[in-house]
Amino acid sequence: MNIVPQEIEAYVKEHTNPTSALLQELEKETYLRIPLPQMLSGIVEGSLLQILIRASNAKHILEVGTFTGFSGLMMAEALPDDGQLITCEISSLHAECAQRYFARSPHGKKITLKLAPAMETLKALESNAFDFMFIDADKVNYPSYYEEGMRLIRPNGIIAIDNTLWSGEVLHPRDKDSKAIDGLNKKVRNDNRVDVVMLTVRDGLSIIKKK
Repeated sequence: MNIVPQEIEAYVKEHTNPTSALLQELEKETYLRIPLPQMLSGIVEGSLLQILIRASNAKHILEVGTFTGFSGLMMAEALPDDGQLITCEISSLHAECAQRYFARSPHGKKITLKLAPAMETLKALESNAFDFMFIDADKVNYPSYYEEGMRLIRPNGIIAIDNTLWSGEVLHPRDKDSKAIDGLNKKVRNDNRVDVVMLTVRDGLSIIKKK
């Protein structure tokens, strides 16, 4: 199920800031060499994350789900020179690809990749230490990542969660992934600790501000 018609998606991309040559190369390699390349966040979502980071003056970012590093590099570009981004990844294949591109980017110095189960990394981090969090990883653990995020994000910080429409499967959730996402969507909507808006960007993107 396409959330937005493909011709509209193409028009949106044409009217969004272009990415760097390095990010274009990373996207091309991802589609040529990496299984499930559609997991790459892409230019539109990446640009939206950049605007949110700059508008909120974020300096400390936490990412759950590195994949090949596209979203991490997009977000690092939006950080000031003394900004920091910690990104969590469990796949050595994905981490190897991401690290190669981080090393080639002038913004790679801002990024620390943690190759381990994400919950292990999150539980070791200090509370209220982050300004911005992006969650785009295994869907069944979304509720756990969200709760840890609420501990780790400072008041007025932002959590962005990808795939919250899950190709429309949340309308009639049947498998464990769609049930986990639908359950989280309902939880966030009724969570008096936050303000939330769900956008039809890509496969659904929820923007959550901690009060």
